[in-house]
Amino acid sequence: MARVLHNLFMFTMTLILRIRVLGYWSLIYGYCALCTAVALLKLWWNIILRPSTTFHWGIRETPPACLNDTSLGTHCYVRIKESGLRFHYVAAGERGKPLMLFLHGFPEFWFSWRHQLREFKSEFRVVAVDMRGYGESDMPSSTESYRFDYLVTDIKDIVEYLGYNRCYLVGHDWGGTIAWLFAIHYPEMVNKLIVLNCPHPSVFTDYALRHPSQLLKSSYFFFFQLPRFPEVMLSINDFKALKGLFTSRSTGIGRKGRWLTAEDMEAYLYAFSQPGALTGALNYYRNVFSSLPLSQNDVKSPVLLLWGERDAFLEQEMAEACRVYIRNHFRLNIISGASHWLQQDQPDIVNTLIWTFLKEGEGRKTYRN
Repeated sequence: MARVLHNLFMFTMTLILRIRVLGYWSLIYGYCALCTAVALLKLWWNIILRPSTTFHWGIRETPPACLNDTSLGTHCYVRIKESGLRFHYVAAGERGKPLMLFLHGFPEFWFSWRHQLREFKSEFRVVAVDMRGYGESDMPSSTESYRFDYLVTDIKDIVEYLGYNRCYLVGHDWGGTIAWLFAIHYPEMVNKLIVLNCPHPSVFTDYALRHPSQLLKSSYFFFFQLPRFPEVMLSINDFKALKGLFTSRSTGIGRKGRWLTAEDMEAYLYAFSQPGALTGALNYYRNVFSSLPLSQNDVKSPVLLLWGERDAFLEQEMAEACRVYIRNHFRLNIISGASHWLQQDQPDIVNTLIWTFLKEGEGRKTYRN
């Protein structure tokens, strides 16, 4: 009798698990279909209003001068032997000083850290990477190439290639996700972790599933699962949607923030108008649902989480919830009036808060290599 009950229990649990998995993927594909319908309506409306310009966009052939500004650092390349991929990065500061490694988000590239490269090069070897699929780094065409484990291994390989076994790791948005994961899997390689506007991945997963308002704000995750169509929607009207992410009232840099100059915007358009650039960036989203939930969650490094109060994509409640996974000192700073694009929106405040965090527990001149 006991064996029968045990088998019945196992069958029931297996059935429940399968129903949950089916419900999970049904939600994803159902929401994807809804987002597609909305995007198609927007496309048709654009065609009606601007029939001659809707499908007009051009590749920027020449980089703007700001991308070759020597005050930001030197452009370098590394080919990782294990993956065979070539990565581009910009580095400044003396070799041998402690490494501060910057990981950008979507839709950005190394240039989003320009204010921090100038600020921290006095005390650190600062390196801002074009992550896999972005900028001048290689862009694997396969969605499978953007699995979390590959993205995390990229960072490990880059740190070791640069001649270091530890770093001060700074990440924003998608770069923040990879920074969290790197700190989880390689705690011995992270002196301190600094994350901007990106919750711990498990916090995001749990919160989004329980809060429809966050699921709605994350609707682009589902839309980006489609092949090719998101690239078209981001490109039409000469990348109007891409520009709007940084400049619109709803998602862009705030009124009191440091707005992108015309040249700054051209830098972004130069990077993302190149063949395959949008696909590489979007492939991060196209692999995300198969990478969650995480099997490991604890972060053992000291953590600074900076959060723009006006983030249009992520609800602020997730910031405090990250505390549960951190097994070390945790500092959270909410920056009033700041947008999702925090390090560009409020660079002076961000830099000051980072300096304060770096000094905690150690003198300014005694950073660890």
